[in-house]
Amino acid sequence: MASNRDDPLTFINPSSSPITVSSAEGDSFLLEPASQIGSASGSFQNEGLLSGGDGTSDAEFGFSRPDFRQSPLAGTVQLYDRHVFLCYKHPQVWPPRIEAAEFDRLPRLLSAALMARKSEMKKQTRLTICEGHDGTETSNGDVLIFPDMIRYRRLTHFDVDTFVEEVLVKDGEWQPVTPEKLIGSCIFVCSHGSRDRRCGVCGPAVVARFKEEIESHGLQGKVSVSPCSHIGGHKYAGNVIIFGSNIDGKVSGHWYGYVTPDDVPILLEQHIEKGEIVYGLWRGQMGLSEEEQTKSQELRVQLNGGTGDGKPTKETLQTQTNEMDTAACGSQIEVMACCQENGNSSCCQNPVLSGKMEKLFEREAKVTPEKKKSSKMTISRSSSNKSACTRKVCAMPTWFESWEREDTYAALAVVCAAVSVAIACHCYKQLT
Repeated sequence: MASNRDDPLTFINPSSSPITVSSAEGDSFLLEPASQIGSASGSFQNEGLLSGGDGTSDAEFGFSRPDFRQSPLAGTVQLYDRHVFLCYKHPQVWPPRIEAAEFDRLPRLLSAALMARKSEMKKQTRLTICEGHDGTETSNGDVLIFPDMIRYRRLTHFDVDTFVEEVLVKDGEWQPVTPEKLIGSCIFVCSHGSRDRRCGVCGPAVVARFKEEIESHGLQGKVSVSPCSHIGGHKYAGNVIIFGSNIDGKVSGHWYGYVTPDDVPILLEQHIEKGEIVYGLWRGQMGLSEEEQTKSQELRVQLNGGTGDGKPTKETLQTQTNEMDTAACGSQIEVMACCQENGNSSCCQNPVLSGKMEKLFEREAKVTPEKKKSSKMTISRSSSNKSACTRKVCAMPTWFESWEREDTYAALAVVCAAVSVAIACHCYKQLT
């Protein structure tokens, strides 16, 4: 049915079965195993109709489409506690409903096992497919779990039941396999073109820009990006999810919508490097209900002096970008401070957060002094041929990291003076 095109790939709720789930676009469906498996038949027949082919135009399905940035974003992520990604093939061969496709046995069996055990799970769990290539960092059959930030290697259809039992139901480890710890930030971009053309047009362009920025700024091993299957909310394409931990080790999963390639440098710099939410594109986050997401957004906008209906606009994003460059130091509700030296902007962040702000921002900004060149990262703001504006972003210093060479000399001088006085006093007492 047409109304089912925008439902989440798999949404596992520990409540009674079947359950009714409303999608981000207002559609609802019954999440039953029979309904999913029933869609497997002929799933490839629709691929050509829905995927972005030669006739796809940016004006119709891309970033210039009529409905782009016409709806509020905050509060469009359904409440869930855990996100499981199965690495499996690539978007070009994914059928519209890969979790139920007859010939894609591993995704189908994993989805069915999750569904069968949902009442026994303590955490509401989402299952999404992401790109996998044998012989690479993300091979076919690898399973990524958030917020645990772990990877299990090479799950096969023979292991599905045991894996679900031990890891997702009992919250233990899948023996004898040892999970690998994921580091840095993991980014997923919906690129499921066979499910919806908007995702098929916007997703790959956003992924390409992320890869370009990651490579050009040497962030390999610290930031990864992967196309993924449908996550809900086609009309918000490009859809992006960013998982990462703050300085306390707490992992958050933030969703962004209406993301264009030009927004990628802002997300890298502001969200990943500084730990700040780009509120003009924010849809919600893992662990918060839709109501909590909406309230968090309203408070965040108020604290930043903004108003409006929550729809992302160029003005909103530009305002937030300008705030990053010009905000004054010392305010209790400011989340950044800028230092101007010799005409070059070096933006350093030292937020003073109230209790409400601590709840809103999952990650604290990290800043090191401008002289700590090893911890700086410069990110281009635009891909155009205009002169690019760059900014230096680094981590919040500890007292030791902010210690300057001049301070060391001064401290040594004081210590030497104190020792000299002590020796002189000792010699004087010896003589007398």
